[in-house]
Amino acid sequence: MTGSMERVGGLAAWAPDRVPPRGVDLSPRQELACAVRHLDIAGFSENMTGHVSWQRPGRDTLLVNPWGFWWREVRAADVIGVDLDGAVVAGSWDVTPAIHIHTELHRRRPEARVVVHSHPIHASVLAAVPELPEIVHQNSSILADEMTVVGDYDGEVDSPVLGAALAEAIGDATVALLVSHGVIVTAPTMAEAVYKSVLFERTCEMHLRLRSIGEGATPIAPRFQSQLKASLIERAAPAYWDGAIRQLVAHEPDVLEEGS
Repeated sequence: MTGSMERVGGLAAWAPDRVPPRGVDLSPRQELACAVRHLDIAGFSENMTGHVSWQRPGRDTLLVNPWGFWWREVRAADVIGVDLDGAVVAGSWDVTPAIHIHTELHRRRPEARVVVHSHPIHASVLAAVPELPEIVHQNSSILADEMTVVGDYDGEVDSPVLGAALAEAIGDATVALLVSHGVIVTAPTMAEAVYKSVLFERTCEMHLRLRSIGEGATPIAPRFQSQLKASLIERAAPAYWDGAIRQLVAHEPDVLEEGS
């Protein structure tokens, strides 16, 4: 009887009275640098390859990690600003020619404030097939009805035309697996983008491990996926992100450096 009832998740079901604080106020550049470093620690990176862009509400410009830095070494001081044509307008470093992956998604998707792109190993293995991972764990429910595969490989996305074509192929999905390439994750907030990226790579790893033991997965009913998704986005993502920041500030305080 309980299993057949509609289940409500998220803050509508339960909201915490007290949450551990971040313990520090961050500038936008500090926050983006923290995102890049944490995603590297969590396995959602390939050394220096990939980029995280953030178009803050009301801004025409983007913040993005610069070309050539490994994700683990990016500091707030290294973060650059670019316009929607991909030109550097702030900062000391250059921008990847693949910035058009980001600019064209930001142009077309008002809700896509944050765009994360990289080539994490488990996602890249599935991209080679290509095959989307099954939702085999409750935390993977954050991906329910969010994933798509872009099955044509057109080389480097190094022009607005190619960026626009990729954005059209992705449509309104928030997680896109790119054949023979990597993955793109979009979200309205940095907390959701980071958490969803980490959980996507973990979901890909679980999918591949299930394949290796030759066992089928027990499916999660759609009504439970919807409930869990709300809880993961509304409750877990902010708490996860604040915890990631606390740990970075404690163990890698140089990430916050904003001087040259």
